[in-house]
Amino acid sequence: MQKKLHIKVGDTVKVLSGESRGQEGTVLTIDRNKERATVGGVNMVKRHTKPSASEPQGGIVEKEGTIHISNLMVVVKGQATRVGRKENAKGKLVRYSKKSGEEIK
Repeated sequence: MQKKLHIKVGDTVKVLSGESRGQEGTVLTIDRNKERATVGGVNMVKRHTKPSASEPQGGIVEKEGTIHISNLMVVVKGQATRVGRKENAKGKLVRYSKKSGEEIK
């Protein structure tokens, strides 16, 4: 069984530590086994690529690197917040903002 995480693909997150500290972006992918996420426009790394059919020129390509999930915090209404879980009125387990108490979609 895999561990439940406080972020999901599509969430807006803020980077708490590392070279990209303070930057915000949207979660593109999550690797549940390594507990790492790719955030759009954050932690840009350069990769040297060989020429291929999709990249006929080859060369140096800039793309997003992964960031450990512990270094990310969900942003709700412009504010970074911790995430909790509780049952809503329908009895479904939902994520909520610990700062404002509102449900996270």
